[in-house]
Amino acid sequence: MDETRPDASTELEPVIYEAEVIEPTSTMEVQRIRRLTRRAVAAAKGLLVHPLAVLQGWHSWTLRAWDALTLGVYRRQIRAAEATGDRAGLAEWVERKGLAVRERHIRLMDMPHVVFGLLKVIVAILLTVTLVIPLIALLVWMVGGDGGAVFRWVGGTIRWLFDAVAFLWWPFLVSLPIVAVLGGWREGRRRGRPPTWLATASDADIDVTIDETTIARALGALRIPQITTYLKQGLPLQFIVPARRDGRGTHAVLRLPAGVPAEKLGQRRADLATGLYRAAKEVWPTTGSEAGILDLWVADKGALAEGAGPYPLLTAGTTDVFKGVPFGRTLRGDPMIAPLMERNTITGGMPGQGKSSAARVIMAGAALDPTAELRIWVPDANFDFECFKRRCSRYVMGAEDEKIERILFHLRELYAEVQSRGGLLIEYQEPAVTRKLASAGVGLHPLICLLEEAHIAITHKTHGEEISELLKDIVRLGRKRGIHLIVSTQAPTKDSMPRDVTRNCSNGVAFAVGDHVANDALLGAGAYRGGHRATELLPGVDRGTAIVKGFTGERSDIVQVYFLSISKENDQVTPIIDRAMAAMQGVPDRPQAEGSRDLLADLDAVMGDDRVRLADLPGLLRQLAPDWFPYKSLTGSQLRDLLTREHGVRVTNTGNVPRLDPADVRRALSEQDESE
Repeated sequence: MDETRPDASTELEPVIYEAEVIEPTSTMEVQRIRRLTRRAVAAAKGLLVHPLAVLQGWHSWTLRAWDALTLGVYRRQIRAAEATGDRAGLAEWVERKGLAVRERHIRLMDMPHVVFGLLKVIVAILLTVTLVIPLIALLVWMVGGDGGAVFRWVGGTIRWLFDAVAFLWWPFLVSLPIVAVLGGWREGRRRGRPPTWLATASDADIDVTIDETTIARALGALRIPQITTYLKQGLPLQFIVPARRDGRGTHAVLRLPAGVPAEKLGQRRADLATGLYRAAKEVWPTTGSEAGILDLWVADKGALAEGAGPYPLLTAGTTDVFKGVPFGRTLRGDPMIAPLMERNTITGGMPGQGKSSAARVIMAGAALDPTAELRIWVPDANFDFECFKRRCSRYVMGAEDEKIERILFHLRELYAEVQSRGGLLIEYQEPAVTRKLASAGVGLHPLICLLEEAHIAITHKTHGEEISELLKDIVRLGRKRGIHLIVSTQAPTKDSMPRDVTRNCSNGVAFAVGDHVANDALLGAGAYRGGHRATELLPGVDRGTAIVKGFTGERSDIVQVYFLSISKENDQVTPIIDRAMAAMQGVPDRPQAEGSRDLLADLDAVMGDDRVRLADLPGLLRQLAPDWFPYKSLTGSQLRDLLTREHGVRVTNTGNVPRLDPADVRRALSEQDESE
């Protein structure tokens, strides 16, 4: 037996390893010391930051005074123009410097006259005291008064003034250093920046002033060689438009050093935003009038978080589509109106970025014009536009083949209307539909159409080609005839969207897209190369923000689009449609909704008193309503299903031939009328 092994019955003493024994109190003490140390360091940094800010403020004042004295700003701009080879800028700044020198010389030459004028004022005051006051005292004595009282009053007043000056002189002298310190601290906090080793957690909440110095520092932090070399030479950046307030942010236009296109900074928007202490969506660098001119707009910190704000017609108001409809707000905060008449619109972007919401906002505005007719086609199982159904004369939703076929039928119908409206314009001798014609009830009312998820219909294997051809003709011919077509798509490529459609849509709305092809399809050829890039919008981060063309005189605008909720808990569209339906009462030439026909009433109209073969009834219905799409391809078996499933009307078989008894139809129609 191994003597080294303890017997099982032997009680073992616990073995305690000292390395595993941790004294809780010592650990807590270390953590407490660390916390106190961190607090002490933060307090020391805080104490050092404020004196440094005062010194930086005084330094800023000194530099600005020296600049004003020596015309330093002109010298720097002249050197910058020489460095960039800008002859026009060089001549301009040389001329400005000459004017400034002459003005300063004139002021210096006028200085003796100013001093002489002050001396004359002082002499006049002394003469008044020495001559006028004794004269007043003499006059008072001559009328029997106490002339000495005048001298005593004047002497008392002068003595009081000297006493007041003596009393205030020492507080004034004491306050001068305090004012100088406070003013220097404020100037230093505004224009200076503490070194990184002095930064504290509280500094993260302090906004920086966006000015020429801040912008130059942010550009230098990009480490672009040409900019770095340029700034190291002490040359100032040329600001064509100095940094100034513009809406909810700051706007500046500057000429970049030679060899640096503004396009490059547009590609590094996120990097530039870090140097300006902003989120990426708060900084918008675009190309100006030349490739080397940077047009920069920087939002106030957090100003864009509110988005476009509430829809302006949420609770009241109507629209006139000839004047446009509310769409959103620019980043600067200005309202943006979407023009509709004599236009077409294409909107697109990645899923979930706001394209359907933008189409919904435009259609909501159009719905509030009582004279406008709405048609919406959604070739997908999509709830986004169900609230508009009762306001539409044509509405299709679904991706089934029969739904695509119905959309095709409606587009054929729309193309026929394009042609008929052309004839009406010839009759009324007008080149385009006007507000007067639209309100006259002659069939030229505004017609606003939306094809949502258009790529699904366009790429349909059976009907896609014909749908594409119809869309081309409608956007090309319909705009002058009071027809506005909105095409919404996720994929504006050459295969999913005909080029003739994108070329003829003067309104373009581009949310975040993946490449330059989609960008130019929405914003026009050359948009990406010109710096108008929806590719710079960040999916998720810039949701609801779009680059738009054709809305204003600018080549493009950045817009935060209004949002209208359709959720069950917060349905904002249905009340708008309620108001729109109420406003339409009594409007002449009011278009009828496609779903207004009654199958039982139509069967009653085409049937006599005898039973009719079920197979013959679809043809009779088509004769009654040739333009009613549900009757276009209706078969006897489909009619039987409709009658039995939806209306409870039986179909009998006589000699193995299905027949319909008119008495059964009329009985069901009577019951339907009673229930209503």
